[in-house]
Amino acid sequence: MADDRAERIAEFIRPLRVEPGRKVHLADDFDPGYKAGIRKKKEGVELLRTGVELLADYQRRLAAQDTYGVLVCLQALDAGGKDGTIRHVMSGVNPQGVQVSSFKVPSTEELDHDYLWRYACRLPGRGEIGIFNRSHYEEVLVVRVHPENLDRQRLPDSARGPDVWDRRYREINDWEHYLTDNGFRIVKLFLNLSKEEQRIRFLKRIDVPERNWKFSPADVRERARWDDYQRAFSQMLSATSTKWAPWYVVPADHKWFARVCAAAVLAHTLIEINPQYPRVSDETRRGLAEVRRELEREAPKGAALDPYAASVSKGESGNRKPRRRAP
Repeated sequence: MADDRAERIAEFIRPLRVEPGRKVHLADDFDPGYKAGIRKKKEGVELLRTGVELLADYQRRLAAQDTYGVLVCLQALDAGGKDGTIRHVMSGVNPQGVQVSSFKVPSTEELDHDYLWRYACRLPGRGEIGIFNRSHYEEVLVVRVHPENLDRQRLPDSARGPDVWDRRYREINDWEHYLTDNGFRIVKLFLNLSKEEQRIRFLKRIDVPERNWKFSPADVRERARWDDYQRAFSQMLSATSTKWAPWYVVPADHKWFARVCAAAVLAHTLIEINPQYPRVSDETRRGLAEVRRELEREAPKGAALDPYAASVSKGESGNRKPRRRAP
């Protein structure tokens, strides 16, 4: 059953995966309105619920095993749905095992370090899931579309040549390879939004007073650079989708479907890791048995010696009566 489930998830996300070495042209290769043949939102909601339950199970195992960490990189244009994806996909997991980091304009301290420093400082630990709401890929997206940001990084002349972007692609690939070699899996999701859907979402943010705070005139200025961003995204996907950290282009025009896809990709990664609860030694088991007997002796008169074991036993064998302490 587990193998069947894993295969179904792998098949579902296969069209979203950017094969390493593939030359990507977003407008031609990926449809923001794709729904994988799912016609009704209700079906998608059920799929998302299943995905969230699966993630909750595997996240508990990941934390207990404490060997692997998972980093989720979310990239999208404004109104792409990053916040909603995080909120819905991670709704069932233990918040103690998840950390979300958002990256805005770099601070003076951050600009005094190399461009990957601030991202390295926020990496998840073993047993944790870390989410970058925007990520180190901003350094080859926003910085590329707005080269004045490169000036603010005060790079030496030798690091500012025409090959700066190819070099950064290589450095990012090498950094991610280093992380995966050390037990940190990287999930990279690009939420692919159409220009028309972005326009509609911007208008909604203006029309609904409770959403006014989410809109900024800067969003419209960035929208004017749509074609520049599409080229930057296409080049990024082409250069940095690797065997150890592939990109998944998530159709984002339908929010519910984007969330289903994000949950499926993350679940696929955790299934591949297959974390297990630690096994205790025979000596530890003998110690637990002794503690169990001691706790059972403390049961009040007439009470079940072990209520949990009694409920499990009753569930497995129908009307079997639990062991109780003599009155």
